[in-house]
Amino acid sequence: MVTSSVPKPAARAGPRRRRPARIAAVLAVLAAVLAYALRDPAPVGYFVSAQAHDRFTAAYRAAMAGLPAPDRTSDIRTGYGVVRVYHFSGGTDPAAPPLLLLPGRASASPIWADNLPSLLRLRSVYTVDLLGEPGMSIQQRPVQDADDHARWLHEVLLALPEPAIHLLGVSFGGWTAMNLAVRRPEKIAGVVLLDPIMVFAGLSPGVVLRSIPAGLRWAPRSWRDAFTAWTANDAPVKDVPVARMIEAGLQAYVTKLPAPTRPSEERLAAVRLPVLVLMAGKSRLHDAAEAARVARRTLVRGTVKTYPEASHAINGEYPREIAADVAAFIT
Repeated sequence: MVTSSVPKPAARAGPRRRRPARIAAVLAVLAAVLAYALRDPAPVGYFVSAQAHDRFTAAYRAAMAGLPAPDRTSDIRTGYGVVRVYHFSGGTDPAAPPLLLLPGRASASPIWADNLPSLLRLRSVYTVDLLGEPGMSIQQRPVQDADDHARWLHEVLLALPEPAIHLLGVSFGGWTAMNLAVRRPEKIAGVVLLDPIMVFAGLSPGVVLRSIPAGLRWAPRSWRDAFTAWTANDAPVKDVPVARMIEAGLQAYVTKLPAPTRPSEERLAAVRLPVLVLMAGKSRLHDAAEAARVARRTLVRGTVKTYPEASHAINGEYPREIAADVAAFIT
């Protein structure tokens, strides 16, 4: 007996079978709309709104009230934008090279409130609001790489009247100072680095992960405050004017800068300037011990010291000790 199989008609897709495809299509459309809505083609940093700018400006001015009054305020035009620079007269020798202070990311000149009194006993001081960060500087052209970072800061130094200047930078400001020393050392008398990031060691996984929610503008303020406190090893920041300024800047300003890249050990070894490195022994942003080892190994004219109990907020925790080390270094 021969049997044959006759193909059955294909079953039609019912409502249940069509539903996953419809959901996937809707999600794809939503994803495309979200990507379009969140696109940010702006080539330079900017404040997200007039209200956000006003909030930051108020916090900035309140934090600036903790500094001595500058005797000169300059807006220096560079090829990448206008850079705000404050000058504070100090020291006993007007001809001595001044100090130029570079703050970290998402901060500005007011972070030096604890340091200026002791540093001004040594020398006159300039403070700078970094280009492309929240502050009074105005970015007008994209900063695309480390060379661009060096160019705008070199142009600032060229605009200052002194023939030589000591750079002092904390955190990302330390990277900014060393990046200039590596590329354009012509007008630099010496470099002081306070727990610099991305110079002698990479960032810790913890800071990378914690910086993501802190950078979300729609996130609650508590997230940004928590990140600032974490970098200072859980120091309270709620009523600190500088911390309020940093939080306002994180919420109000969109940064359009490339991530800093570590200079090679060969480039560090090629620096012939005197360099003072003050590492924070309990910094959460990187392996401070490893950074100190690399600094000692690579810097030809380097002096490396670790403050064992310091957090990454080393400049506010040890202003007198830093001033004493700077005094010995520059004299």
